[in-house]
Amino acid sequence: MRMKTTSSASNSTENSSKNNTKNLADLSVIILAAGKGTRMKSPLPKVLHPVAGVPIVKKVIDAVKGAGATEIRVVVGHGEALVRKVVEPMGVTCYTQTNQWGTADAVKSADPDSLKGNVLILNGDHPLLEPIDIEKILREFNETQSAVAVVSSVVKEPGSLGRIVRHRGDLRAIVEAADASGETLKIREINTGIYVAKSDVLASYLPKIENHNSKGEYYLTDIISICQESGEKVTAIVARPSVGFGVNNQVELAKATRLLFARKRKTLMEEGVLMIDPKTTYIEEEVEVGPGTVLYPSVYLRGRTKVGAYCMIEPGCYLAHAQLADGVHLKAYTYLENATIGAKAHIGPFARLRPETEIGPEAHVGNFVEMKKTRFGARSKAGHLTYLGDATIGEDVNIGCGTITCNYAVDRKKYRTVIGDRVFVGSDTQFVAPVEIGSDSVIGSGSTITKDVPAKALAVARGKQVVKENWVPKQAADSQKNEDAGQ
Repeated sequence: MRMKTTSSASNSTENSSKNNTKNLADLSVIILAAGKGTRMKSPLPKVLHPVAGVPIVKKVIDAVKGAGATEIRVVVGHGEALVRKVVEPMGVTCYTQTNQWGTADAVKSADPDSLKGNVLILNGDHPLLEPIDIEKILREFNETQSAVAVVSSVVKEPGSLGRIVRHRGDLRAIVEAADASGETLKIREINTGIYVAKSDVLASYLPKIENHNSKGEYYLTDIISICQESGEKVTAIVARPSVGFGVNNQVELAKATRLLFARKRKTLMEEGVLMIDPKTTYIEEEVEVGPGTVLYPSVYLRGRTKVGAYCMIEPGCYLAHAQLADGVHLKAYTYLENATIGAKAHIGPFARLRPETEIGPEAHVGNFVEMKKTRFGARSKAGHLTYLGDATIGEDVNIGCGTITCNYAVDRKKYRTVIGDRVFVGSDTQFVAPVEIGSDSVIGSGSTITKDVPAKALAVARGKQVVKENWVPKQAADSQKNEDAGQ
């Protein structure tokens, strides 16, 4: 009997798991992103403000996608064209809220009657939301067999947020802070503004919401009381405080960014990344960093940057969409943008590598060197004070101090410089593109190279030196004569 009971329990758990998976798969999402966000004091729509490097609304969309949402609808209004430009490439469908008549009106704008399964409704300004939070909310919603649920959080400072009033543990009401008594204001469980409803329940009760309030708006909050009065099962699902964190002003935006950076740092350190001073290290969510890498203070890693294992990134380095192989050493204040660095290369200090630059393995790029659209070969060196643009540099090349590729011509077009393997370039050399330098050749210091140089050749292009002996004493004597004549 005991074995049979265990088997039955196992089957029950398995079925429950299958049902939860199925219900998560049936999830539709409505994201409200039509508001102006006047408290941001910014011309940019609130949901497009960057949090830890990405628009707030993108964080929300990524979270619901991660939870397996089958359909995502974004309600747009203020700054519609800009918001559409950001969210539509993410595979969502936009619906316009013509008039700002409240949250219930915004939901109506998304054509909820055409949705099936469970519908998650949330604002586009909750950047700390994670897929695991949504999955937990949906599971509890399904387990309680609720018709509609409001998501709540217990916070330290409820402030002006609506309070969740319970009776014997069950949801009794949502009371706005402005309407709450002194006793109710002591409640720390707040309304996050996130709701879950069965699609048929939403279709039935959303039209019953009225605008009998001081602002004449339709509040989605009212669906809770309407469903309660109609005998539907209504619950309040408690989520982590971070779920209810919404951005309404620049101070909250900065706080959200700080929290997301801290979350990312913690994850990377748990994976073996060493940070000298984590609080001064800024790493955006999409960034990847290999184990054993050391990050010094004031490092900023952005976008799709990927850093290999056992790299060292010194203070003040800025990387945007950069790719670093294993063992790369970036010295202080190096700036990389869309650049690729080969294994064991040394870059900086104070180097700037611009888009489409590729540095080969074990190469050295020193201080005050700038490159753009340049392929720099393995073990090649450019020690200092050099600009290489639109160039292909071979392996084991030495680029002397002050070397410049003159790639921008009077016809407003850019031309390439090609330098073969093992070329020695003397200091203060200018290559006037288009020009090609053969392998194993030597370029004399101070040369301006305008023609191709064959392999294993010496090229010197400078003015003839003129020496006039005893010139200085003569100049001094002539100067004295002029002074005497003047007196």
